[in-house]
Amino acid sequence: MSQRVLVFLTGLLLLTALGSYVYYRHREAQVPVDPWALVPDDAVLVTVTHDHPTLVRHLKETQLWDNLTAVRYFQQVEDNLALADSLTGGQDVVLRFLGRKRVLTSVHVTGPTSFDVLFQVPISSVRQYRQVRNLVEGLGRDARYEVRTREFHDQQFTQVQQRSTGEGLTFFNYRNHLLISASPKLVEAVALRLEHPDQPTVASEFQSTDYFRQKSVDATLLLNQRRLPQLLGVFFRRDIESDLAEVASLARNELVQMKLTGNKVVFDGFANAETARHGLHERLKGQPAQRLRMAEVVPLRTALLVHLGLEQAAALRISPAPLVADSVADTAAPLIDSMAVLLRQEVALCYLKTASARLRPGKLALAWCSDPNRLSILLGQVRRATGTPPSFERVGAFQLYQTGVPELPQRLLGPLFRNFPEPVVAQVGNYVAFGEDAEAVRQWLRSVEAGEVWSRSPTQMAFLQDTQPMARMSVLLDIGNAWNLLLRGLVEDRRAGLLRNETLFKRFPQIALQWVPAANEGEEGAQYFTHFVLRHPAEGPAVARPQNQDGTGSVLTFKTALSSSPSLVPVSGARVSGILVQDTARVLHYVTPDNVVAWSDTLPGPMICPPYHLPGGNGVLVASATQLFGYNSRGQLLPNFPLNLPDTLQATSLTVLPVAGGTAARLLVAGSGSNLFLYDTQGRSFPGWQPKQLDFRLAAPPHYLSVNGRDVLVVLLENGYIYAFDQAGGVYPGFPISVGARLHSGALAEIGPTMRRTRLTVVSQHGERVSFNLSGDIVSRSRIATWSRNSEFHLVPDQQQRSYVVAREEGGRLALFDATGRQLLTQTFVTSAPKQVQYFNFGPSRQVYALSEQGPGKVYLYDARARLVGGQPFDSSAPQIALEYNPATAIYHLFRVVDAELRRSDLRLN
Repeated sequence: MSQRVLVFLTGLLLLTALGSYVYYRHREAQVPVDPWALVPDDAVLVTVTHDHPTLVRHLKETQLWDNLTAVRYFQQVEDNLALADSLTGGQDVVLRFLGRKRVLTSVHVTGPTSFDVLFQVPISSVRQYRQVRNLVEGLGRDARYEVRTREFHDQQFTQVQQRSTGEGLTFFNYRNHLLISASPKLVEAVALRLEHPDQPTVASEFQSTDYFRQKSVDATLLLNQRRLPQLLGVFFRRDIESDLAEVASLARNELVQMKLTGNKVVFDGFANAETARHGLHERLKGQPAQRLRMAEVVPLRTALLVHLGLEQAAALRISPAPLVADSVADTAAPLIDSMAVLLRQEVALCYLKTASARLRPGKLALAWCSDPNRLSILLGQVRRATGTPPSFERVGAFQLYQTGVPELPQRLLGPLFRNFPEPVVAQVGNYVAFGEDAEAVRQWLRSVEAGEVWSRSPTQMAFLQDTQPMARMSVLLDIGNAWNLLLRGLVEDRRAGLLRNETLFKRFPQIALQWVPAANEGEEGAQYFTHFVLRHPAEGPAVARPQNQDGTGSVLTFKTALSSSPSLVPVSGARVSGILVQDTARVLHYVTPDNVVAWSDTLPGPMICPPYHLPGGNGVLVASATQLFGYNSRGQLLPNFPLNLPDTLQATSLTVLPVAGGTAARLLVAGSGSNLFLYDTQGRSFPGWQPKQLDFRLAAPPHYLSVNGRDVLVVLLENGYIYAFDQAGGVYPGFPISVGARLHSGALAEIGPTMRRTRLTVVSQHGERVSFNLSGDIVSRSRIATWSRNSEFHLVPDQQQRSYVVAREEGGRLALFDATGRQLLTQTFVTSAPKQVQYFNFGPSRQVYALSEQGPGKVYLYDARARLVGGQPFDSSAPQIALEYNPATAIYHLFRVVDAELRRSDLRLN
């Protein structure tokens, strides 16, 4: 064979091998990776997050963000995010990288006293892969870090370690999925699991469930209840592990969705029943769910309540009942069986509040009795059978006795009610309580007699209304009452962490965990409905409810009547905008897109003009007559605010010129006496403006323009004269000019590249439209409509200051004209008071005109064809309304104030 043929065949062989390899990798890449297959099987809980910008916004609106950023772990995360931003030269790089990816975060117990977290982040583009590579290379060049790689079971691991502390991360990329953890063992566990692709995943029983198809879901949570006691054992003492395991034995795992809504975090989903022998589910299977009716005897001192709803309490007993060391005589055992038959509907284990973590909490076993008189007789017979003295102690109108039977609650109600060595008993109506000692029963009886029970507390009843009405098991926790109980139960190493993060834990002091059995529980595959709630009492200034029966629209009722018009606050990623509104007590409220008051602040007086929104969502500026306020998105004052105005000034308007490049925005304040003051957001005042005093009243708030880098302040006076000032207070050449008639409204500005090509349009009280440029030239003049001595004209710009209409008001009659003078509509009103006209332009054939009449409290909405929306006016007690359009849904969102209510209506206009 010639050498040429040999080279040709060798090349052909190599080309075939390369093509086969490329084809194989391409086919492999086409098969999507199941992210759950990359989660190690020992995960205790797994969270899946999707829309991270919206999640962060909800965390900020519920004020959880501030609490989380105070936790040491999240502070370390923030430091790492800041490091990533510095290395990549961007801002919020990680948050933008996550975007709307599905990120899995799993928690694993890695030792008797430790746990670690595994993150799984998909990479969706070559650009993002380069971002990760550049970040790792940047860390490698940083002398503070050491970056190295190693092989493990055919996977290449990258380890980033901080030289000073030895702490770091290990990660690897599996088919465009980054697996990241501070624990190398967890990353190794993922690599080992990849060698068994056919092994069921931790979420295999929920493969067909995708909560993200629903609206407003912030995250999902997979919880492995079989491993939950192991995780809790990292934090709590070993002597309570058996109680935790008993409560967790109702279900083996569950998948729930999480929603952050105002004053609560809600988890709803489904759980698979535990199949272990003698588990709580096995004993309660077939027992119908019940209501929590014992609120009338549950004291306000309750720290933890484990409530079980069932038909027959005897189902909780494990047969045969375990014997205790001091066994009951054969004559007493039948009496105990008879008592167990009387206990029905609901039973509960109740822990009471303690004054110190050193004190043992009082513990009660509560149960409903179908025949309290019969139970009282049986208890007396048990005392006689065991030789217990019949003496009793009186607490008010109630009596408490010794039972004489060790561990009597466990004998009656099963192993969950263990550790009652010398129980004491008392009866209140149909309820019986067994106490661990006499003091616990005394506290209970005193609370019941004083009426200090849940049914008398509006806060507790509101909490119960947020729970499921019927459930098989409900675990209700009051963090305030349980604080010392938690401190006592924690292992020594974890107490400092609890104290350090007290604010976070007490953010939602009311917690409810509920499991509701399915109606077809006997069928294979039947699941529990799970409902978890983390809630703080609604002590805010308003209460929300749907406006319509179909759930569309909303109403937010404030405790104090509202005085200002609603102002839109654009929120990135939200379907509707937030709202700023002020009440008659001068309190400014920010209402989130979820119709919840996120923050409030008291102003020294009413707002003098609509709030101004700083570019980029960096905050909002609000003006009162004596002070200027700047707030960030969380309601915190911006640096240097509030700005205090001179004592002699009563401000009437605020005009803002935002400046790019980090320069402070400039603020033009107009006040009584036609005085003008110029500041910036750093509080600096400008020469020539302290104040700039004019000889006649202002026709409208001044206009602050920027033309080719030059500041131009245009001031319109009622006498028809118009001035244009520079930043130093000097008058530009060509000004002042006169339009030949009085002015009662502002101008519409069309910014051009030069002063001459920048045009402003005004409408005089003679019905003339006058356009002029910033060189002082009258460009055009034309008549819009006829005028009379009693008529009044106003130029009304749209919400974006791009187009306008002209309103002519004469007595009780109002007419609207477009820019060409064509009449759009007319409306006759009962009252002759001035009307507020608003013009909204959302594109071709999407114009809306709003005419507000404050006397009768009505607003008339007209569409682009001058048809009255809805055929009748809407109620509105404020001078103006707010309106926005969602092009994705073709729905208009109308916000209006009606006395103490902020109402949102969803409209479709043909």
